[in-house]
Amino acid sequence: MKSTRRKALERVRVLDLSRVLAGPWASQMLADMGAEVIKIERPGKGDDSRTFGPTFVKDKNGRDTRESAMYVSANRNKKSITVNIAKPEGQQLIRELAAQCDVLLENYKVGDLARYGLDYASIRAVNPRIVYCSVTGFGQTGPYSHRLGYDSIFQAMGGLMSVNGEPDGAPGGGPMKVGPSITDVITGLYASNAIIGALYHRDADHGVGQYIDMALLDSVIAALSHYTADYLISGVPPFRRGTEGNGGMPSQMFHCADNPIMLVAGNDGQFKRLCEVLQHPELAVDERFAINVNRVKNRNEMTPILAGLMRQWKQQDLLAALDKADVPAGPIYNLKQAFDDPQVKQRGLEVEVPHPLSGSIKLSANPIRYSETPIDAYAAPPLLGAHTDAVLKDLLNLDEARIAKLRTEGII
Repeated sequence: MKSTRRKALERVRVLDLSRVLAGPWASQMLADMGAEVIKIERPGKGDDSRTFGPTFVKDKNGRDTRESAMYVSANRNKKSITVNIAKPEGQQLIRELAAQCDVLLENYKVGDLARYGLDYASIRAVNPRIVYCSVTGFGQTGPYSHRLGYDSIFQAMGGLMSVNGEPDGAPGGGPMKVGPSITDVITGLYASNAIIGALYHRDADHGVGQYIDMALLDSVIAALSHYTADYLISGVPPFRRGTEGNGGMPSQMFHCADNPIMLVAGNDGQFKRLCEVLQHPELAVDERFAINVNRVKNRNEMTPILAGLMRQWKQQDLLAALDKADVPAGPIYNLKQAFDDPQVKQRGLEVEVPHPLSGSIKLSANPIRYSETPIDAYAAPPLLGAHTDAVLKDLLNLDEARIAKLRTEGII
């Protein structure tokens, strides 16, 4: 999909040495906004996430390719080149490329890139304007900085699992991991925001770049937002409530006669209208439930009453009545149902783009809606090393003989 309109970051060039999800998610955000993102991958193997399947993209004959859904999810709109950074010649190529880039993004273990002369101090020496972002599990400092980790470990250590799942004592109760690798995604979003902020500072203040230290553990704790604030103010760790919220009440899943709904009556007016829909207006003036603070205190009395009333309705009939009464509620979808919903279709959250192996591939669109610099151009995630020759020719002025020699020597 091509666009003729300018992009927000179209003059920014990013050298992306990150792998798997958190770093690639950050660079994909920058690429969606128009940055030129050059993804550095290992010759012959590439990003580890390419092998994280099933699921894999099918070729035109229906056979699995080497392009996993995990890789596809975080690498659109990028260029892929292969460079062996374990060899001095490869390290020199990275330094020469970094000299012509605005951003370098990496997620190697703390201290690893210093061994190759690719750490911030080394790159800054060849490009003082560089914004250098390191993404690690625990950050560059602290007693755990040397440790490796994956998303689920940070969900556990950051407190997310402690507040997700059914309460203790309930069927299936206990800490629960959030399905997708949400800590990686959150960290990627924080990282892309940090990079854009650093670019703005650089261009507004004498052209000075800077170093960004992003940690998955830091990010997931920060992203717990009002849960974190609740603990810091009260000193009491929040507990799991299943589908139940902790603000305006009622806020949880309710079962109808056929299918469940998610409902949030976030203020007293919405609760009053809910009671009218359920044909029991007296509940809205019951002292136990009339105001939200009392509904929170008396949730164990209120919830069974509402649950019994909603079980008398069919899902679509109740949702229609609640919508008419301006009471927030919705069905509980799987992803097929979500993408089939007319609101999701109208918003264009599914896009289809050409792919060299499968003919075409479907992607989830970026949700940002700019008025002047729209994100409406998508290129499929690149095949391994698809842009190696072009990037080395265009940016480093290497001729075909030099590129061929690098390839023969296993540098690219």
